[in-house]
Amino acid sequence: MAGRVRATSLIHAPTVDIQAQERRHGAPEACVICLDAITERAVAVPCNHLSFDFQCLVSWLHECSQCPLCKTEITEVQYDWRSPEDFMTYNVHTTKQKVSESSNAQPSTSSFRPSRLPRRRFPRPRHRSPSPGPDLTLLRRRHVYRNDLYSMHVGSNRISRYVNLTPQMVANSAELQSRARAFVRRELRVFSFLAAADPGEGSSTSQGSEGTRRANNAEFLLEYIVAILKTVDIKGSTGQAEEMLQEFLGRSNARLFLHELGAWLRSPYTRLEDWDRHVQYREPLPSSADARSSVGPVRNKDRHYGRSQSRNMPGGNR
Repeated sequence: MAGRVRATSLIHAPTVDIQAQERRHGAPEACVICLDAITERAVAVPCNHLSFDFQCLVSWLHECSQCPLCKTEITEVQYDWRSPEDFMTYNVHTTKQKVSESSNAQPSTSSFRPSRLPRRRFPRPRHRSPSPGPDLTLLRRRHVYRNDLYSMHVGSNRISRYVNLTPQMVANSAELQSRARAFVRRELRVFSFLAAADPGEGSSTSQGSEGTRRANNAEFLLEYIVAILKTVDIKGSTGQAEEMLQEFLGRSNARLFLHELGAWLRSPYTRLEDWDRHVQYREPLPSSADARSSVGPVRNKDRHYGRSQSRNMPGGNR
């Protein structure tokens, strides 16, 4: 724990100066790897260099586990800062053996400057303490998917304060992106193939590795869905967003998922619990934890999902 506090004190002092400089010059700081604007700052540990975008730094470290600036061997990357005590950690695997086997293994700076090209997406392992077993909220969300319940539409007007959503609005709003992440993180727990393994599924070792794989898949999907929101109209008549998501969730789950996500983002609520209290369905949702016995995990309803999901998720079979 002392290491976390020390890292925080070293990290946040320069971050404040950077933000002040951005306000003075009217432009965000650029990532030293891709030279594009930093969208999610990453901090390299132990050297504490922080002029990186998370996706770029992880892409770099996947090939060479040394800091791009000082060549220090990096052990982890800290990102997704919510408070001084609450941040995410990405563990870095050393590439020393790979470098010793080939003189070309260490990348040059120029080879990792794909300016204006999409950044590579890597799954982000979650290291926050896991929440306890399924709560009533999760059981209610499972009930929604098991029974194909679509939340009732609310019109956009001054009274409801609901708005019509566009990809440009999401791309330009850090608040909308944060709200989207909060909803997606919770919603993906509904699906048995993304949730942590249930107790008793096997040995503790196999159970742990399975839980890690599922957590990585869920984190990959989270970032993939946010990227979709920034570029594609999730209610578009062509069904492009649904098509992009169905290979991971199945078509019926993807369609309902996008409907619910859109309903949440259109709403004026900033807390999921407030939206939960006001959203309406054609039938009542379970109102007691007794529903635990009748509401099981949600599985993919498409016949060939298992093979497709294994191919497309990070770390899946090739």
